[in-house]
Amino acid sequence: MIKEQLENITHSLSPNTTLVAVSKTHSINRIMEAYNAGQRVFGENKVQELVEKYEALPKDIQWHMIGHLQSNKVKYIAPFVHLIHGVDSFKLLQEINKQGQKNGRRIACLLQFHIAQEDTKFGLALEEASTFLSSPEFLALNHVQPCGVMGMASFTDNKDQIRQEFQHLAQIFTELKTKFFSNDIAFREISMGMSDDYPIAVEEGSTMIRVGSKIFGRR
Repeated sequence: MIKEQLENITHSLSPNTTLVAVSKTHSINRIMEAYNAGQRVFGENKVQELVEKYEALPKDIQWHMIGHLQSNKVKYIAPFVHLIHGVDSFKLLQEINKQGQKNGRRIACLLQFHIAQEDTKFGLALEEASTFLSSPEFLALNHVQPCGVMGMASFTDNKDQIRQEFQHLAQIFTELKTKFFSNDIAFREISMGMSDDYPIAVEEGSTMIRVGSKIFGRR
């Protein structure tokens, strides 16, 4: 079942689009089923669960932190996390840099933008991000590697609205790439699209989709 679902999704994607299998709340056995089917990129949204699964599972898995991350929890995942999706403040970016320095590594991360109409979702505004990206304080961060942007569309059946929100995130990416990262080949990811809306996201330029229920089934 899991293997078939993975194959169905993978075959619909271009080679340039990364599938992050959202494994939150799912058991080690179910994750191993996906692993044995060839999946190596998994996403978790809680730090404690991420750490436990990292310790229990094969070490060639790339673990993505896809949930809201509190600054005081960064230290627990800093030694091994492959990519942090939800950087929604400069304070958090500074803490990731601090923990990256302690662990002797550059931690890859995405800048999360608020593109939905719901207030409950986290994310930066473009002006806010532009302000800190222009600052000497940002240029002094040597242990973070911004790799692109991330955003979540509104939870709605209105596909036109979802498409417009994804287009907005793609525009933000283009603006940041042009202004701040034109010479940085690492800044190339647009993480958008989940189980219910990833086909629209891919059409609008997503390079990374976060899919859980379409792989593992509803919780």
